[in-house]
Amino acid sequence: MPTLFYVDDSRDDLFYLEYISRKQQIEVDLFCFSTADMALEALEARAAEGKAVPDLLITDLYMPLDSGTGLVMSLRRDVRFKAMRLAICSGSDADEDRARALEAGADFYLEKPLDLAAIILNLEV
Repeated sequence: MPTLFYVDDSRDDLFYLEYISRKQQIEVDLFCFSTADMALEALEARAAEGKAVPDLLITDLYMPLDSGTGLVMSLRRDVRFKAMRLAICSGSDADEDRARALEAGADFYLEKPLDLAAIILNLEV
């Protein structure tokens, strides 16, 4: 079963992904965080315990206290997390936002609302 970390300051978006996971009975270990710091602490705890990194970390592009691009750049600089698959998501379909996400080091850009079933299928490819 894949492990997914999701970082978003929107409680509605966090709730939505958890709800979809249960409603569609998607087999995923889903961990939701409302700040980049919380997600980073959880990643560091997993590493200290010798657990594998998540199969994917998705972070929101625009957060008031944290930046999704900042989190992605930080993870890419850390040897423990450098190879982890990373995605940045947003409600924006602007080419500039997609470019910023990819330039920051994200493997891909996702538009909201997230399609959790499709994300999990793509992880298995």
